[in-house]
Amino acid sequence: QLYKPTYAGFVDVDIAPTGKISLRTLIDHSVVESFGGHGKTAILARVYPTKAVGDKARLFVFNNGESDVKVTNLNAYDMGSAKITTDA
Repeated sequence: QLYKPTYAGFVDVDIAPTGKISLRTLIDHSVVESFGGHGKTAILARVYPTKAVGDKARLFVFNNGESDVKVTNLNAYDMGSAKITTDA
């Protein structure tokens, strides 16, 4: 059974006449940050995955609302490490 609690809060947004919204989610270890409406809205959550390591990581999309939702495009990318320099 999939564990899928609701984190953070609900965001009330105006949906375009086309009925489409965009959502970009960045996952960095225990931080999950989602941006909606081209960055106008953001929700941040901390999660502590113990089983989602390496090739065992999975991404699920679910809807807690009352209306049907259709995902038309879903892409996943691997983020590289940040390069930090101490030169002034």
